[in-house]
Amino acid sequence: MAIDLGTASTIIAVKGRGVVLDEPSLVAINELTEEIVAFGYEAAEMTGREGRDVVVRAPLSAGVVGDFERTKRMLAHFVKKAKTGGSNISLQAVMSIVSDVTHVEQRALINAADSAGIGKVFMMEEGLAAAFGAGVLATDKRATAIVDIGAGTTNIAIVAKGSIVHSTSDRHGSNAINESLATHVRRHRGLQVGEETTELLKTKFASTFLPEDISKSMEIRGRDVQTGGPGAVEITAGEVYPIVESIVRKIALRVKDTLTELRPEVAADIYDRGVILTGGGALLEGIDQYMRGFINLPVTIAEEPRYATVNGLLKMFEDEKLLERVTRNELGILQNAEIPFEM
Repeated sequence: MAIDLGTASTIIAVKGRGVVLDEPSLVAINELTEEIVAFGYEAAEMTGREGRDVVVRAPLSAGVVGDFERTKRMLAHFVKKAKTGGSNISLQAVMSIVSDVTHVEQRALINAADSAGIGKVFMMEEGLAAAFGAGVLATDKRATAIVDIGAGTTNIAIVAKGSIVHSTSDRHGSNAINESLATHVRRHRGLQVGEETTELLKTKFASTFLPEDISKSMEIRGRDVQTGGPGAVEITAGEVYPIVESIVRKIALRVKDTLTELRPEVAADIYDRGVILTGGGALLEGIDQYMRGFINLPVTIAEEPRYATVNGLLKMFEDEKLLERVTRNELGILQNAEIPFEM
């Protein structure tokens, strides 16, 4: 089993079956009893419309465990669901981790996997998994640059001969666009909008390049800040563009800075090959064009960018020696990393 436990989504793939689960990394909690009443899609449907005593929470933040107990319960639920319909699935899994993960954070993930009934868990850096999922071969001696833009993190990895030769991780990703859009609409248009609305704006209306028709508009509805009652405003493409561009520029700047830290031979390979984008953020309209213009290098988007990491993790089961070589399981150190009950 391959598990990409992300800030926004949990994606699970099983050897021989491919992706079997793709659900939001959310839990709905009854605040009176502290019981979890829903997971994944079911919890997402309650977001912004929760019952009086119910609150929806994301137990992961910036790619790491923020709430250990609920992450554990959520992962156990998803693993059980992923196994349904499968026959004799080996309880062995490989999970993705951000490159700058701490030992305590890594130990929390291992414990969560253990509680989910997984007998043996391997940890692998997201950037390397995304590279393999995007078609980079472990035998390729020339370097490839992967920019994995998730909801809570952006991982930049330079991969050669099946190893990471350089990597950086920024603990913010495409969710920053949602937050900036919500802040803008509240401050400048007097409307408070929910996550469903900002996600719709980002995926269906926003783009990283200046729209031809900046007056093109979309009606958004929410809560009027002044009256407290229901309200609606028309928001234009020209208004949304600078908000989205400012976040994408930060990501592009981080990529550009990372590319200045490479050894000459590696830099030469990247000059020839350019950069591959993976992760849900790669689906933002025009991000490849924007990045191409910013770093002056070829930029391509991987096939099925959201599934690049989980597909790369799954490939590890085809080569046990490679799996042992690329995974990060410093068990001696990890066993000594104490996990607080509530992180």
